[in-house]
Amino acid sequence: MQEVRKLLCDEQWEKLSPLLPGKPSDPGATAQDNRLFLEAVLWIMRTGSPWRDLPAELGNWHTTYTRFKRWGESGVWQRVCEIVSGDRDLKMLMIDSTVVRAHQHAAGAKKKRGHRQ
Repeated sequence: MQEVRKLLCDEQWEKLSPLLPGKPSDPGATAQDNRLFLEAVLWIMRTGSPWRDLPAELGNWHTTYTRFKRWGESGVWQRVCEIVSGDRDLKMLMIDSTVVRAHQHAAGAKKKRGHRQ
């Protein structure tokens, strides 16, 4: 099986890791592997693939999606984006709607139909 190309270099990971929940010093459960999880999220965002197409090397798609959703609801992604927005080495990793184009039907656009006479 082909290895998935990683997006994070060690220097970037060193800057990001303290910002993420699940460290041994944090209350609650320690995260399994924040780096692998972040790589999985970046892969999904970069490719635009459905969660179910996440390569097995990056983890279980459902577990990854559930964690992604929980982090969104608790404000983790918002906090990370705010912190890294001024860092030239990291801001290119963060993806938002200004750099990701969705197909028009993904946004609920009505289909164009020809006029019938």
